[in-house]
Amino acid sequence: MSSASPRREYLPTDYNLRFRDCLIGAQMLFVAFGALVLVPILTGLDSNVALFTAGVGTLLFQICTRGKVPIFLASSFAFIAPIIYGVQTWGMAQTLGGLVCSGFVYFILSGLIRWRGIDVVLRVLPPVVTGPVIMVIGLILAPVAVNMALGKTGDGAVQLVPEETALWVSMTSLLVTVLVSLLGKGFLRLMPILCGIVAGFAAALYFGLGDWTKVAATPWMSLPNFTSPEFAWEPILFIMPITLAPAIEHFGDIVAISSITGKDYLKDPGVHTTMFGDGVATMAAGMVGGPPCTTYAEVIGAVSLTRVFNPAVMTWAALTAILLSFVSKIGAFLSSIPVPVMGGIMILLFGAIMVVGLNTLVRAGKDLMEPRNMIIVALIIIFGVGGMQFSIGSFKLGGIGLAAVTGVALNLFLPRSRT
Repeated sequence: MSSASPRREYLPTDYNLRFRDCLIGAQMLFVAFGALVLVPILTGLDSNVALFTAGVGTLLFQICTRGKVPIFLASSFAFIAPIIYGVQTWGMAQTLGGLVCSGFVYFILSGLIRWRGIDVVLRVLPPVVTGPVIMVIGLILAPVAVNMALGKTGDGAVQLVPEETALWVSMTSLLVTVLVSLLGKGFLRLMPILCGIVAGFAAALYFGLGDWTKVAATPWMSLPNFTSPEFAWEPILFIMPITLAPAIEHFGDIVAISSITGKDYLKDPGVHTTMFGDGVATMAAGMVGGPPCTTYAEVIGAVSLTRVFNPAVMTWAALTAILLSFVSKIGAFLSSIPVPVMGGIMILLFGAIMVVGLNTLVRAGKDLMEPRNMIIVALIIIFGVGGMQFSIGSFKLGGIGLAAVTGVALNLFLPRSRT
């Protein structure tokens, strides 16, 4: 008790907006930048819009939580595969409609938690369900990463860069990302993705890759390329179940930031409130053409490193993101980065997502050879990765959405072991 109180007095957690903190806020955005723009680069969304919605989403989250939680919201990796599939199947506008409606899942979970407490969510979504669903996200994306690392389009249909050259570039970006993750010190260790992009970009320039005419032709300042959603049942029902994965991640991030700051944000403002704020941010992002928002573990790491617990720092990070979203050359440059640069990073990134899911299972300490657990895990992974698809009329459910629905249904209806 005596050791905790002085630390909180010395490191205040109250919201205090001061101009002198603007550079710290910009640093927080810099930590998130590589991951933030990676989602739009991979999915075809506009990078400047993603910056704008990350800033606006964070501000909306702060309003909902009354400025109590020092956390930053930006592009969610969980939606990369569904956005790619959705755009190919229904087009960008209807996919955005599905992303908007994914925010309702946060509202439903928020209402459940407010009504019955967090235990009801943990019963519906135990680690034996959430772990393999997260694993499916990484495994489904694995072929996209490998194809891009080999210089192809994500679906492998077109060779964009000679394979040998592509491997040199992609392995450079992968190696630097790994080395910075393992050996980096201070803030550098929090930015392995950004360092990998820089190294891969340098290798690409060495091999003469890239077309920069678009960057030169783009004006410095302009409005982000906002896009309006359209709503159709099929993409909505396909995308909404996927929201369970980032919702689970959200809960873990709130636990983490509570541990770092010494304040129990699960109670004040309450995880039902933070979940609601995440849903509001996600819906707002989809309404203007941005990727769904989620809490960022990278920035939580930066908070732990800097020991700056003032939530107003995230306000400065959000305002910086909004300001940069009007610098149109940023988006033009990011969209011109050669494919192998991102491919190398994606191999590690998507593999890491799979490992997070695996770690969820390991930490739960469940016997996976017990028939009930084995059935749930096996069917989630094989249905999700194997391409299983169920159709009702024109509606089709497959991939991550089917994996999530399968896991929840099996957990609710399979009889539990008597031992």
